[in-house]
Amino acid sequence: MLSRVADSLYWMSRYFERADHCCRVLEANYNVLLNPSKPSREQRWLRIIQSLGLEVDHKLGDSQATTQLIVQPQNRSAIVSCITSARENASQVREQISSEMWERLNQLYHQVNSTPSSPEEDLQAVRLLSTFRDGAYKFYGVTDSTMNHGQGWYFIQFGRYMERACGLSRLLDAHFSASSGADDLDWVSLLTSCSAFEAYRKVHTADLAPDRVAEFLLLNPEFPYTARYAADQMSIALEKIGELTASRRNALSDRIVGKLQASLTYVQIDEIMERNLHAYLNAVLQQCQDLHSAVHEVFIDYPIESAFEA
Repeated sequence: MLSRVADSLYWMSRYFERADHCCRVLEANYNVLLNPSKPSREQRWLRIIQSLGLEVDHKLGDSQATTQLIVQPQNRSAIVSCITSARENASQVREQISSEMWERLNQLYHQVNSTPSSPEEDLQAVRLLSTFRDGAYKFYGVTDSTMNHGQGWYFIQFGRYMERACGLSRLLDAHFSASSGADDLDWVSLLTSCSAFEAYRKVHTADLAPDRVAEFLLLNPEFPYTARYAADQMSIALEKIGELTASRRNALSDRIVGKLQASLTYVQIDEIMERNLHAYLNAVLQQCQDLHSAVHEVFIDYPIESAFEA
């Protein structure tokens, strides 16, 4: 596979996952902002912005600012920016993805870009979140069902779970950094942001203890929106890519992803909380960045000499 193709598939997947993550966070927190409780609306809004790494005009109302996070292209992680970047990358590799994938992605792109950005019509933008989330599920479904599960598909999987691990780490850090005075609504919104509320209740019933929420979203090996599950899926994707391109398999990337898996597998939540959750989450993010760099160096920016050797 050409390096530019692998790069486009990888970034298509990352940008789409980032848009989906932003959508779920905004949708989960929109109604929470309307409920009076211990944390102020300003505190909650700042937490949302921090978790998404975005910038908005703080003078705007909540719903108007939500519209900004959906439709303003200058916000690099806003939904319209991410879905546009995902579509641009997909357009470079039309021959590698299925027609159903392109149709679904193109449809979502036009839906988002038709959303009005005027403050008077902010409720229509909020309604779009549900539409986009449903469309994202369909895109993931057609990707798994209509594309060959070869090297390209594994680059898509790797990008998807790389972005998911990073997004989860930032989201958890933002919630636990501002956890003083947090109530049950805040923990429900965190779980809902990860589509994990029902799955969490099946494991821990109605106990919304912060430590248990952190344990579930970090260390659960079975639920798709957890850091450990994401690390396991990245490891599987790299193993399959390595089998298909054995001549360029990288010991460094294998070592980094193995270390990331171990840090999420052989640890207890009590140990993490006692040491420092913020430092632990930053370490997860750093390992993800190191893994991205290692994989990029081997499969995207490799020297021309290594290509001839392969």
